[in-house]
Amino acid sequence: MSEQMQADVVVIGGGAAGLAAAIALARSRRSVIVVDAAHPRNERAAGAHNVLGQEGVAPAELLARGRAEATAYGARMLPGVATGASGAIDDFVIEVDDGRVHIAARRVVIATGLVDDLPDIPGVEAAWGRSVLHCPFCHGWEVREKRIAVIGRNENTLHQVILFRQLSDDVTLFLHEAPEPTDEQWEQLAALGVPVVTPPVKRLVVDGTAVRAVEIEGGRSFPVDAVVVAPVFTARSELFAALGGQPAATPFGLRIEADPRGQTSVPGVWAAGNAADLTAMVVASSAAGVVAGAAVHGDLAARDLARAVERRRAG
Repeated sequence: MSEQMQADVVVIGGGAAGLAAAIALARSRRSVIVVDAAHPRNERAAGAHNVLGQEGVAPAELLARGRAEATAYGARMLPGVATGASGAIDDFVIEVDDGRVHIAARRVVIATGLVDDLPDIPGVEAAWGRSVLHCPFCHGWEVREKRIAVIGRNENTLHQVILFRQLSDDVTLFLHEAPEPTDEQWEQLAALGVPVVTPPVKRLVVDGTAVRAVEIEGGRSFPVDAVVVAPVFTARSELFAALGGQPAATPFGLRIEADPRGQTSVPGVWAAGNAADLTAMVVASSAAGVVAGAAVHGDLAARDLARAVERRRAG
């Protein structure tokens, strides 16, 4: 038999955005259930950076603190994977673990994050989040003054080169699948002193999670300490689609469109964190969660007020 649960709001995702939304709602005395699959995007990273007051905190520790704070205000944590969604505003049903639990809720916050579609190069997956990186703000300081390889994939490649070149004088661009640079871009690369390797990358030479070299087609290897790649970001939007939404394509990948408060095109459904903002770091995701949680509470308060007025007039 399926377990039946009920709440004002179900938050799908127990990362920074989801927990921040849950805390904002629970502090306003809303009943909240957080469905947490417990596989945060940054779980491989040694530390989360640009987190004011908690610089370098281990991602698992940060989320453990967030869960403790949320439960202290009355939010309920439900380990599991949200596998289905149906219904409409004031009458949503979220299915967890293929029917093990069904949650009835008035509002939904989707904070399911995104999936990093990595280049199909042997070694990338093994070192991802440690010595294979994508964000200079998240991990750039840790590879400063080291030998950095940027592996081209799309038109965003030169942007990555420019940002990582600020961190090290030893940056090499491996063109790989990126478009041929324009004459202006060749001049820019030369001005930055960035050599360009044109044969495609064959594999990364990896020792555990540490990159040692980039090997190109033909067998030549280039010793490096870190590799920069450009993932294609894909928001986990299956539940949004099940509720009638349509994810939007961007130059970086698919996302759930939402207004500045997180409200989506589907009445009663909000989105926060990387599901809505593909480039949001931890603090930005947390902030989006707080804003979405506050907006959901305000929406519920307006609905509760309307119902109270209706009852008074009827009575």
